[in-house]
Amino acid sequence: MEHIYPSYYHDFRCIASRCPDSCCHEWDVQIDDATAETYRTLDGTLGDTLRDAMYQEDGCTFLRNHNDRCPMWQEDGLCAVQCAMGHDTLSRVCREFPRITQDYGCFAEHGLEMSCPEAARMILTSGTLTTVRADSPELGAPDYDEELMQLLMNSRPAAFSLLRDPHFSVKERLALLLMYGYHIQAQIDGAEPAPFDPVSALEEAKGFAGNGDFSAVQDTFCALEILTDRWKTLLHTEPSPPAWHQELCQLAEYGIYRYYFQSVSDYDLVCRIKFIVTYCIMTAYLSESDTDSLIRCAQLFSKEIENDSANMDALLDGAYCSPGLIDANLLGLLLSR
Repeated sequence: MEHIYPSYYHDFRCIASRCPDSCCHEWDVQIDDATAETYRTLDGTLGDTLRDAMYQEDGCTFLRNHNDRCPMWQEDGLCAVQCAMGHDTLSRVCREFPRITQDYGCFAEHGLEMSCPEAARMILTSGTLTTVRADSPELGAPDYDEELMQLLMNSRPAAFSLLRDPHFSVKERLALLLMYGYHIQAQIDGAEPAPFDPVSALEEAKGFAGNGDFSAVQDTFCALEILTDRWKTLLHTEPSPPAWHQELCQLAEYGIYRYYFQSVSDYDLVCRIKFIVTYCIMTAYLSESDTDSLIRCAQLFSKEIENDSANMDALLDGAYCSPGLIDANLLGLLLSR
């Protein structure tokens, strides 16, 4: 079985007490069943505190936040469980975060989640995405449409290339990514393969573009579940003129790497491409002119959206009908003068 990793993946290290937005902050932490059983049998004050904080919802066990923090969070920013019993006694989600794995049977892609501030910094400042490969003796078998996966595998490199093409501005590359998504979707839907011409596609995109109303995009996100006051404030703030930094292309590459192959599950590539483009537009409009602000905004977006399955489903389902997410509006925001 082949395992694929971004080149920066193995360099990630938790920065613990120096983290500006700890993963122990604001989320209720999910506890896997085996770890929950261990915690229920612990003696002493630590065991009592864990049991008092544990609750069940929809068949899953969680640790309830106390004052917006995991009850195991210490003033030094470290975890009481890890300090007392070691890393291996943490719940699976705590051991693995922000590492993610997408297993496609005969290969797996590994990555880091943007919702971790240190991971976000690495993703957005490491340059264009490169990957390393490793093999393992594990055996896996695909349970998806192998012909569709082959189309996705053959076409994804061109999506990366569009985001790296110096002949186009950052805004134009994102517009071309959207157009390319429709180009490949047509093949998914049965059209004969055809070459993709970026120059003519960009002219076509300009013809589709409307006036571009960012407030319509804000309204879409205001209707979703909101976790933090910071995000709520940001969504209701009058945006500054967008800053189209090169790092937005790295953000789009992160999205392509994470979501492109997921289309094999439902044959819908366009909704994921639109999500990626929207992610970049939101980050451009809501961040300030410096790179640090862009990283903070992208990380907060991920925390609010990518880590909330209901929000993700709502955005993917609304990709074709939500006024803020229709093609004319997204292209207008990217291509307006």
